[in-house]
Amino acid sequence: MKSNGIFIHPTASIHPGAEIESEVYIGPYCVIDQGVRIHRGTRLEAHVAIKGLTEIGENCLFSPYTVIGTEPQDITYKGEPTRVTIGNRNVFREFITVHRGTVKGGGITRIGDDNYFMAYTHIAHDCQIGNKTIFINGATLGGHVEVDDFATVGAFTGVHQFCRIGKYAFIGGFSVITQDVLPYCRFAGMRPAKFYGVNTIGLRRHGFTPERIHNIKEMIKILYFSGLNTSQAVEKIRESFDSHPDREEILNFIAISKRGIIKKVAEGWEIELE
Repeated sequence: MKSNGIFIHPTASIHPGAEIESEVYIGPYCVIDQGVRIHRGTRLEAHVAIKGLTEIGENCLFSPYTVIGTEPQDITYKGEPTRVTIGNRNVFREFITVHRGTVKGGGITRIGDDNYFMAYTHIAHDCQIGNKTIFINGATLGGHVEVDDFATVGAFTGVHQFCRIGKYAFIGGFSVITQDVLPYCRFAGMRPAKFYGVNTIGLRRHGFTPERIHNIKEMIKILYFSGLNTSQAVEKIRESFDSHPDREEILNFIAISKRGIIKKVAEGWEIELE
């Protein structure tokens, strides 16, 4: 069934109070609640459920059995009208769940643009996801987690509530993250997760120059291999490097960390400085 540029399969159930823009495709057995807004060009394949006060941007893809906007798994939630907002060009593969926010967490779960969520990813209440992130199969975020732009969360990794994942960070599969993950770096493992050096390959793929990567490595070397505590290392970085977006990204990330950054270094690991 097609009307005004919108395709709606006859088996789909759409509340009259939902707002759907042109060029949206809604496949078999999808369910869309009152209060949902879907912008143009987005595609819902079979058995997708969009619940609650959820707004979805343009040209997103939702694969079968994805469920977006259901109540948060939080025992303090009492039915308040909290929300989910999703930006443009995001891909949600099969069996993904995204829960709406809680009043105590700001009332909104937010996802930016151009993110790729592989099958069985879970985004809990009040999480804040940036742009161009990648979540590998089964990646799981507890409530109130922040994931910055270009970060990658590995397969079946669990991230503790209130943790933050920095820009261009890479987390290996089957990790347990209980502290903040520094920008530009790689981490993996559990109890505790450990530092595995700078995410050199990822930075190169995103157009970082050799000089820029070298400077990042020098700053990270001070943090992890100088024998200084975090406060001392921060001061040394500030003294040793001119103000630059990468320096400020690292220092600001540390300054506002709620749970502290992961400092444990993988055994035998040495940072490359070439």
